[in-house]
Amino acid sequence: MALLTINDLDISYNNTLTVSGFSLSLGQGEICSIVGESGSGKTTVIRAVLGLLPVGGKVTAGSITYDGRELTSLDKKQWHELRGRDISMIFQDSGAMMNPTRTVGATFVEYIRAHEKIPKKDAWSKAAEMLTKMRLPDAGRIMKEYPFRLSGGMRQRVGIAMGMTYQPKLLLADEPTSALDATTQAQIVREMGELRDEYGTSIIMVTHDLGVASYISDRIVVMRNGRIEESGDRDTILHRTENEYTKMLLDAVPTLGGERFV
Repeated sequence: MALLTINDLDISYNNTLTVSGFSLSLGQGEICSIVGESGSGKTTVIRAVLGLLPVGGKVTAGSITYDGRELTSLDKKQWHELRGRDISMIFQDSGAMMNPTRTVGATFVEYIRAHEKIPKKDAWSKAAEMLTKMRLPDAGRIMKEYPFRLSGGMRQRVGIAMGMTYQPKLLLADEPTSALDATTQAQIVREMGELRDEYGTSIIMVTHDLGVASYISDRIVVMRNGRIEESGDRDTILHRTENEYTKMLLDAVPTLGGERFV
């Protein structure tokens, strides 16, 4: 049985349809990338999955079923119990989502204690352990740092560590590498794949970069103007597509010596 099923989803902002007829089935431990240009509706879809559409946004048709539960009908209490533990999200710049006047440790401890009634000391130890698992050197020092004092790659690792604290079944990643240099991008994407291998986490990654998607994905969904242009397994999308828009995205992937590495 699929862990997540999105069926014929419509999403509107202020009564204007922005996503139409989106469908997706995601299995346990599967990685799916949603690719497309800015404004294609990628982020809107995963925000709807987590019940975090901005003001004016609303699911107007279709269903989102997670582990047998219909998400579109959950109340605030049910969402609080689900977010962070079963479903987590990491953002384009995790540092920007943190309070710049508070240390990483203070933010991380507050996050843990919002989901679990444990002493601050235990929450601190748990947070430091997660930072270590994400290969952040000297976790104790990083806990005492402010987000703006960390590199982009370190901030992303902090965000992933927070998102993986309770080993969620589903991780939603919104352009998690777009603000990083190519080397750090590769490291973060590889580490996300390792999370799947270690914990069996299912991942939906939103990206405009088909090259990044090709590295990690089992399946790829191509979106354009709020609709699915094409959907299929990685090999079909990358090597056997007949869709002109997908071909255009593939042509945008950099080449070296005439060879495209996807």
